[in-house]
Amino acid sequence: MSMAPRPASLPAARGRKAEPFRSVEEAWFWTMAALIARRDGARIVSGAGLVTRPCEPDDVVKCLDRLYRQRRIELQHARILRLWGERQQVPDPRAPRERGDWRLWREAMSRLDWPLRVKGIVDGPALAFPEDAEILDFPGSAR
Repeated sequence: MSMAPRPASLPAARGRKAEPFRSVEEAWFWTMAALIARRDGARIVSGAGLVTRPCEPDDVVKCLDRLYRQRRIELQHARILRLWGERQQVPDPRAPRERGDWRLWREAMSRLDWPLRVKGIVDGPALAFPEDAEILDFPGSAR
């Protein structure tokens, strides 16, 4: 099975060159905005936006679904991606209430990054996450 995109599977660009996303987060926020617009009644038409993209919103969702079916992400990851994608912002790791969401967001983004790069949807600098691991206290521990 080939992971490279086939020219026939890419949306019609109407003479414009498709511009990949600079990051996986940018691709996710674009996908969520399109899905929200679709839910609200908008019709998604290929190549009608200001910037032609190398995919449809459903292509990004299919990559996420594949990761879920391969057990690379869990339902909690998808829930956090939906919640913060609808807000169009990344959880803030400095806010105590958002720290857990940020950890799940970071894990999901790092796992979604590679499939989107292979398909040519994302073509920017690789994700940069801090190298040091954060040690979280287990609730009720005597540390």
